[in-house]
Amino acid sequence: MQFRKSWIMALALTSVVALSACGNGGNNAATNNGGNAAATNTQNSSGAELSGSILASGSTALQPLVEQAAEKFMDANAGVDIQVQGGGSGTGLTQVAEKQVDIGNSDVFAEEKLKDADAEKAAALVDHQVAVVAIAAVSNPDAGVDTLTKQQLVDIFTGKIKNWSEVGGADQAIQIINRPASSGTRATFESFALGTKTDDLPGSIQEDSSGTVKKIIGETPGAIGYLALSYLDDSVKTLSYDGVEPSVDNVISGKYPVWAYEHMYTNGEPNETVKAFLDFMMTDEVQTGDVVELGYIPASQMQVSRDVAGTVTTK
Repeated sequence: MQFRKSWIMALALTSVVALSACGNGGNNAATNNGGNAAATNTQNSSGAELSGSILASGSTALQPLVEQAAEKFMDANAGVDIQVQGGGSGTGLTQVAEKQVDIGNSDVFAEEKLKDADAEKAAALVDHQVAVVAIAAVSNPDAGVDTLTKQQLVDIFTGKIKNWSEVGGADQAIQIINRPASSGTRATFESFALGTKTDDLPGSIQEDSSGTVKKIIGETPGAIGYLALSYLDDSVKTLSYDGVEPSVDNVISGKYPVWAYEHMYTNGEPNETVKAFLDFMMTDEVQTGDVVELGYIPASQMQVSRDVAGTVTTK
């Protein structure tokens, strides 16, 4: 849905935000901050109002944030149309590498997904880190558990544990709801919750969309899966990890390890319309508003950092 200001409001917007020049190649949006400007009507380098279309695809964990920010940006820039699609991080990275979309949204670094033959394509992508997302294991509310250890999760997702009673829960068969191999959410969960990749077990259910995963888990007795914090509500039971709650404070401090940066990749430096939108993603309006409201974490608040190899460093 696109919301447009009335012409009266448009007349009131007499000041404009001057766009900064493009940063050096390879800089991400976390360091190329758009400042404190709100989503006021923006002009391009020639003085005309911004126009054109932006197509973004990829991570469904990041999708709610990009969609909400896009509505605000289009509200202030009537000549810009932004379409946001899901499909998973692998899809977004592949499509932006092939120049099929303007922005590839991803929960993982491009170097992790685009390897070997695609390594050269990954090197051409510019990383704009716009937030941090935490991933939590979730179950159907009737499963009867509040927390699982790392080993219990590994045993569940590798099929060794098949009934909730084996981990102190109800006498009920476990139904795994998984994401496809292209999913950045799955990659994050496997890397930092399980510590290993897993096979798709017979009888498990695989879904492309985080929203669908949440719906199925909430409606299916014995179901377990994993979701970004931005999707959590009372329809599913959020499980602690080794006794640590997946809270914002625990992610920021590094106590809760299952998190990742949210990336918006472009193929080379973005054009001025795409750059204006990416700059808007880093404004205070989005970072302290939409990011926090939707359950993400501004990267600037993190007390730890993580590199492409997964190494965590205290800031």
